[in-house]
Amino acid sequence: MPETSDTGGVPQLTFGQRVQRARTRGGKTRAYVADVMGHSEEWVKAIERGTIGMPRLPKLLRLAHILGIEDITELTGDHRIAAATYTKAEHRQLPIIKQALNRYELRADDRPAESAEVLSARLGQAWRLWHAADDQGAGKGNRSRIGRLLPALLTDTRHAVRALEGAERRRALVAQAQAYHLAQLFLSFQPAPDLVMLTGDRAMAAAQDADSPRAIATAAWYVNHVHRDAGDAAEARVELAEQAVALLPAEDDPEYIARRGLLYLAVALSYAKTGQAGNAWRYWDKADAAARQLGDDYAHPWLIFGRGIVDGYAITMHNDLVQPVRALEVADALDLRRIPSATRRSYHLIETARAHGMLAQSAAAVSYLQRAHRESPETIQYNLYTRSALPELVTAGPRMVREDANELAQELGVPVSA
Repeated sequence: MPETSDTGGVPQLTFGQRVQRARTRGGKTRAYVADVMGHSEEWVKAIERGTIGMPRLPKLLRLAHILGIEDITELTGDHRIAAATYTKAEHRQLPIIKQALNRYELRADDRPAESAEVLSARLGQAWRLWHAADDQGAGKGNRSRIGRLLPALLTDTRHAVRALEGAERRRALVAQAQAYHLAQLFLSFQPAPDLVMLTGDRAMAAAQDADSPRAIATAAWYVNHVHRDAGDAAEARVELAEQAVALLPAEDDPEYIARRGLLYLAVALSYAKTGQAGNAWRYWDKADAAARQLGDDYAHPWLIFGRGIVDGYAITMHNDLVQPVRALEVADALDLRRIPSATRRSYHLIETARAHGMLAQSAAAVSYLQRAHRESPETIQYNLYTRSALPELVTAGPRMVREDANELAQELGVPVSA
């Protein structure tokens, strides 16, 4: 339905209708726009029909460029865009992490290096803090906890790699790669894309220098996420994952099975992101087989691969393939108790809210966002879907859900236009 102007009752075009008008006026097909945007035709159709709302600012600008539009208000109309809503919120500890990553120690450190065993134990504690349920109160969320540990972990693993030799140095390199993975997780959904790419590259370099197939596979999982979010070609991401799988020994060791499953899941997510449903589900089946081989009760201690996240990421895949009804069917059957990570549980709840949002089921969407907030406040606080959906729910949602949406937006610090 066209929106109605507050002045004079003149019908106004919706965002989707404006996109369709610009596309047809420019003689561009849905297939062309989908290909250049890196999405499926179903995604373009969903945008034009209003099933999917206005994308975040970077993607919105890219869409305007593809459609040949110089003035973005030709797409947005009178809809005001708050930059703080459509861009990434900055965690207060981000400057400290930036400083730690950009620091170069050129002079030798005279203090003894910690052993790889000690570093591994410290990293184990850090992973547990990342996945643990948030304590109530400011500064007690997963990012805040990790932000306090990361500078020292980065410094100490770097020193160990320089000071140790032989097999002990290779183990320190594996620890260093893990420290960079934690940095990648901290930096995700932060306004620091250059550092996300930097930490992904450094983690892979450390894993390769360690000559560890397990570390390389883990680095490939995280690099895959980085490149998928950056919109890089799906073919490159698939090739990286398959090369990493090929390096893993064909053994029944759970450490190898879990990493193979993770990499198959990475490929499945990449294909779903670009609308290649057949390939997406073919690789999801491989990840599913790995989860079944490990058993329903298995979850990797820090990668969290297992039955729970294989099912959970199926929600994301259905969403990216613009299949919200199927996404909700998966969500209804998902057992969150099989996911021993509050951050992952929160993410999958947010994805369930996204599916409800695509179906214009506002009350259910807000309810799931509230559940995600209870699981992990800092996960939802920096999630881009949440930051773009809440203002719309507050200003344009059904009256019965506006108060709840506004309360959550205030709690998360998401700006809402009057």
